[in-house]
Amino acid sequence: MEKTLSALWKRLKTLYATKSLANRLVLKQHLFTFRMNKGELLRDHISQFITLLNDLKKLRFILTMNIRLHCYYALYTLHTSLSRKP
Repeated sequence: MEKTLSALWKRLKTLYATKSLANRLVLKQHLFTFRMNKGELLRDHISQFITLLNDLKKLRFILTMNIRLHCYYALYTLHTSLSRKP
Protein backbone atom coordinates (compact mmCIF):
# COMPACT_ATOMS: atom_id res chain seq x y z
CA MET A 1 0.00 0.00 0.00
CA GLU A 2 1.26 3.43 -0.91
CA LYS A 3 2.10 5.69 2.04
CA THR A 4 1.98 9.18 0.52
CA LEU A 5 -0.29 10.90 -1.92
CA SER A 6 2.55 11.51 -4.37
CA ALA A 7 3.56 7.83 -4.27
CA LEU A 8 -0.05 6.82 -4.88
CA TRP A 9 -0.31 9.25 -7.80
CA LYS A 10 2.89 7.90 -9.36
CA ARG A 11 1.60 4.35 -9.00
CA LEU A 12 -1.75 5.19 -10.59
CA LYS A 13 0.02 7.05 -13.39
CA THR A 14 2.22 4.07 -14.20
CA LEU A 15 -0.77 1.75 -14.20
CA TYR A 16 -3.27 3.80 -16.19
CA ALA A 17 -1.57 6.66 -18.04
CA THR A 18 1.04 4.74 -19.98
CA LYS A 19 1.68 5.52 -23.60
CA SER A 20 1.33 1.91 -24.60
CA LEU A 21 0.18 0.55 -27.90
CA ALA A 22 -2.84 -0.99 -26.18
CA ASN A 23 -3.99 2.42 -24.90
CA ARG A 24 -3.58 3.90 -28.36
CA LEU A 25 -5.59 1.11 -29.93
CA VAL A 26 -8.39 1.40 -27.37
CA LEU A 27 -8.65 5.16 -27.91
CA LYS A 28 -8.50 4.74 -31.68
CA GLN A 29 -11.31 2.18 -31.53
CA HIS A 30 -13.30 4.55 -29.32
CA LEU A 31 -12.76 7.31 -31.89
CA PHE A 32 -14.08 5.16 -34.74
CA THR A 33 -17.11 3.96 -32.80
CA PHE A 34 -17.90 7.33 -31.21
CA ARG A 35 -21.60 8.06 -31.62
CA MET A 36 -24.07 10.49 -30.14
CA ASN A 37 -26.57 8.79 -27.85
CA LYS A 38 -30.25 9.54 -28.19
CA GLY A 39 -31.23 12.34 -25.84
CA GLU A 40 -27.62 13.42 -25.26
CA LEU A 41 -26.94 17.13 -25.30
CA LEU A 42 -24.88 18.32 -28.25
CA ARG A 43 -22.48 20.28 -26.03
CA ASP A 44 -21.82 17.15 -23.94
CA HIS A 45 -21.18 15.10 -27.07
CA ILE A 46 -18.76 17.67 -28.47
CA SER A 47 -17.03 17.92 -25.09
CA GLN A 48 -16.54 14.14 -25.01
CA PHE A 49 -15.20 14.22 -28.57
CA ILE A 50 -12.69 16.94 -27.71
CA THR A 51 -11.63 15.01 -24.61
CA LEU A 52 -11.07 11.93 -26.74
CA LEU A 53 -8.93 13.88 -29.21
CA ASN A 54 -6.94 15.42 -26.35
CA ASP A 55 -6.35 11.97 -24.86
CA LEU A 56 -5.04 10.79 -28.22
CA LYS A 57 -2.84 13.86 -28.43
CA LYS A 58 -1.38 13.13 -24.97
CA LEU A 59 -0.35 9.72 -26.25
CA ARG A 60 1.32 11.44 -29.22
CA PHE A 61 -1.10 9.67 -31.51
CA ILE A 62 -0.70 10.90 -35.06
CA LEU A 63 -3.97 11.61 -36.79
CA THR A 64 -3.41 10.36 -40.32
CA MET A 65 -5.34 11.80 -43.23
CA ASN A 66 -7.75 8.83 -43.17
CA ILE A 67 -8.52 9.36 -39.48
CA ARG A 68 -8.98 13.09 -40.01
CA LEU A 69 -11.36 12.43 -42.90
CA HIS A 70 -13.30 10.03 -40.68
CA CYS A 71 -13.61 12.74 -38.00
CA TYR A 72 -14.72 15.35 -40.51
CA TYR A 73 -17.24 12.94 -42.01
CA ALA A 74 -18.65 12.18 -38.55
CA LEU A 75 -19.03 15.89 -37.82
CA TYR A 76 -20.63 16.47 -41.24
CA THR A 77 -23.08 13.62 -40.64
CA LEU A 78 -23.96 15.06 -37.25
CA HIS A 79 -24.47 18.49 -38.77
CA THR A 80 -26.71 17.22 -41.58
CA SER A 81 -28.80 15.10 -39.23
CA LEU A 82 -29.31 18.06 -36.91
CA SER A 83 -30.22 20.39 -39.77
CA ARG A 84 -33.01 18.00 -40.90
CA LYS A 85 -34.73 18.06 -37.52
CA PRO A 86 -37.82 20.30 -37.35
